[in-house]
Amino acid sequence: MTDAGSLVLLRTSDVEKYRQVFLDVHVEVRTQFGLMDSPFNAVDRFDERLTRYASREGWEAVIAFNGDEPAGYIFGGPLAPGSLWWSSMRQPPPDDFTRETGSRTFAVQEVLVREGYRGTAGAGASRTLHEHLLSERDEERATLLVDPSRSDGRLKAVYESWGYRDIGEQQPFDDSPVFATMLRDPLHQ
Repeated sequence: MTDAGSLVLLRTSDVEKYRQVFLDVHVEVRTQFGLMDSPFNAVDRFDERLTRYASREGWEAVIAFNGDEPAGYIFGGPLAPGSLWWSSMRQPPPDDFTRETGSRTFAVQEVLVREGYRGTAGAGASRTLHEHLLSERDEERATLLVDPSRSDGRLKAVYESWGYRDIGEQQPFDDSPVFATMLRDPLHQ
C-alpha cells in the first residue's frame, strides 16, 4: 500500500477479495451519471466483464481508500498477442500498429472515482490512481476508451491532459457506446 495524501492506494490482482468494492463503486458512480439504465452498465454485465478482464495474465487494479471507505479504483491489463482490442475500430489502424506481444500495450479498462474524491482539470484521485497503476508497468504504451458524448467532452479532455491522444472510434460491444480510442505513447510521461 502507498499513501497518497489522505488516500491509501492498494495495488492488487485479487479480484475476488475486492469484487464487492468494484461493484459498489460501479453502481454508485454510474447511477450518479444516469448510466445504470443502459444494459451495458447493468451490474451483472459489468461483473462479467470484470471477471473476464481479471482472468487475463497481467491484470491488476489499484484501489484508493480513505480509511475503510473506497474512494475509487482503476484496473487494466496488457493486450495479449491476438487481442481483439483493435478489431472494432471503425477505421482500422495498420497491422504494425495493432501487433500485440503481451508487453507492448497496457489497456486501462476502467477508472471510477466517487464524487467526493474527484478533482478538476485532470487532478484528484483519478489521476493519482492512473499514474500509480502505470508507474510499475513495463509496457511501451497505454490505451483506453472514453465516451466522448459524456460530460460535453470534458472527460476526454482530462485524458488528453494526461498525455493521451484520440486515434479513432470503436464500438466493442453491440450495446456499448461508440468510444473514442485514446493512446498514450510512450507509457511513462
